Amino acid sequence: MTKTSIVFRTRSRAGTRICAAVLMAGLTLGSGAGLASASSDSAWADFAKEVEASCLKAAAAQIDKPKAVVDPYGSESYGMALVSGPAKGAKVKAGTADITLICVFDKKTRRAEVGSELSPRQVTVKPKA
Repeated sequence: MTKTSIVFRTRSRAGTRICAAVLMAGLTLGSGAGLASASSDSAWADFAKEVEASCLKAAAAQIDKPKAVVDPYGSESYGMALVSGPAKGAKVKAGTADITLICVFDKKTRRAEVGSELSPRQVTVKPKA
């Protein structure tokens, strides 16, 4: 999996709530070591692949050529990912119309749902070099 850095920029209450939700999701990365000891590395890799595939499918209606950054463990009940790429139908230079969606994958139902689009001014997802 690719390491990433995520930068949030917001000035609205709604944006603050979104940032808080994503930051809470990110905290699971730090506490994931305890969860990871309960399952094998291959089981977690399979879980991350399932979350990625489900989230890419869920985002396909809003994003052309979506790419996902998956929280490798998720929370107790959910898998999580950020899905980004060019907005469907955007007719501008590559990379300038990229949007990001927060995706939540329910571990019980095995279904993914995405939130509304976040602009590059709100969230920037950059692979680390």
